[in-house]
Amino acid sequence: MEIVLGVVPRCTEEPRRPMDGSTSTTVVFWEFLVRHEPSLSPNPDSHAGGAWMPAADWSVDSWRAKAMAQAVEYPDAEAVESAYRQLRDLPPLVTSWEIERLKSLIADAQSGKRFLLQGGDCAETLADCRSDVITNKLKILLQMSLVLVHGGKKPVIRVGRFAGQYAKPRSSPVETRDIGGSKISLPSYFGDLFNSIEFSPTARRPDPALLVRGYKHAALTLNFIRALVDGGFADLHHPENWNLSFFTHAGLPPGLRAEYEKMTERLADGLRFMEALGDRTVDDLTRVEFFTSHEGLSLYYEASQTRQVPRRHGHYNLSAHMPWIGERTRGLDGAHVEYFRGIRNPVGVKVGPKARADEVLALCDILNPGNEAGKIVLICRMGAANVRGALPGIVEAVRKEGERVLWVCDPMHGNGMTTASGIKTRSFDAILSELRDQFDVHREMGTHLGGVHFELTGDDVTECIGGGAGITENDLNLNYASLCDPRLNYQQALEMAFLLAQRMQKA
Repeated sequence: MEIVLGVVPRCTEEPRRPMDGSTSTTVVFWEFLVRHEPSLSPNPDSHAGGAWMPAADWSVDSWRAKAMAQAVEYPDAEAVESAYRQLRDLPPLVTSWEIERLKSLIADAQSGKRFLLQGGDCAETLADCRSDVITNKLKILLQMSLVLVHGGKKPVIRVGRFAGQYAKPRSSPVETRDIGGSKISLPSYFGDLFNSIEFSPTARRPDPALLVRGYKHAALTLNFIRALVDGGFADLHHPENWNLSFFTHAGLPPGLRAEYEKMTERLADGLRFMEALGDRTVDDLTRVEFFTSHEGLSLYYEASQTRQVPRRHGHYNLSAHMPWIGERTRGLDGAHVEYFRGIRNPVGVKVGPKARADEVLALCDILNPGNEAGKIVLICRMGAANVRGALPGIVEAVRKEGERVLWVCDPMHGNGMTTASGIKTRSFDAILSELRDQFDVHREMGTHLGGVHFELTGDDVTECIGGGAGITENDLNLNYASLCDPRLNYQQALEMAFLLAQRMQKA
């Protein structure tokens, strides 16, 4: 079995190791780049070359001439350019080989051969760049994917919202609070890539040095993940080792826990039996790959890591495998669409209930003029009450035009609510309702839902109400840890995976 982050092809040469025979995380990270970047590897993959060529009027900086939604105003323009130049000279975080590998997997998912699971924090924090936090994120994604593999009977693509999800769009650029009887207004918290959560003039002042700090924390996160998977952390033959520290005491219903444990035993036994028979298809099921994603909100950050790679056409954003455009930044004439139309990465696009079918078609045409397979992921976030009214027209228009897209459901962002005491939360039942309705719409229209996008954590937080644990509004203050939007906790995420798997079995 082969376990890697991002890419799986093997090179014929053995990796260089330290003299003492050990494997440091730094060596794992840099050897991986050396072994798999086409500029350094003798065996670029079959996706290199191709007929794709960037538009003649596009450049890495052409977005600067466009209006930018969700713009953060820096007080020192020269400091921003200095940070940009520094990031431009730093090594890439991912490789074009990995990006092309993900694109090929997404192409498979578009044809129904795979299913995409995308999940992670609403917004990462620099303070959470810790081994336990990172490990728990990987474990819950592994556990959920195992449930989906078992239920859907197809390989799962694992895409984490980590190693770069440090930026968050806001509904208002300014936040106002009542401090000592006076109304104080400061810039909103846009995530650790821009400013800090503390409500003070110094903390909320946008600081371009955070762009570099964000890059370094993303590199540390990826370095640790690569070391984990290189060491066999995600061995599908032993899924019992993925249990989180509180698996047996997190209030997980005994029936659900027993169902998960029984399923993992059956799957592990089945894999061993298939291997004993020499069945080559087991390789595809046991290969564990992780890919990274984040919203490309800061175009200074994204552009600084956008490079041309020897022996490949075009430019690659090497800060993540699959960056996405948000609902608030997908304007056809805006800076974000201008930037994203020139990169070779698979691109996610958030699509909300107010999106028009012609807008979505125009986005597909701008971002993927050659209708390349594996390129576009439409992440629909309608809200449970809006699915039936908003989604069918968009699906029909895209289907009629023959656009190659992967339909993904984000049942989180359209189902936010605020309690009477002012706490932001989401309802487990509403999330599940939207998920089921999107499945049904695609089935009725002759298309298929090929993935899901969750905000979740491997920690035992109390941020979303409902689920088997019975979290109520009164429980939200027990362990509400998110700095932005509420996330499914470990129990809710695993329960959601089982319910999703049941729905996939009916598809």
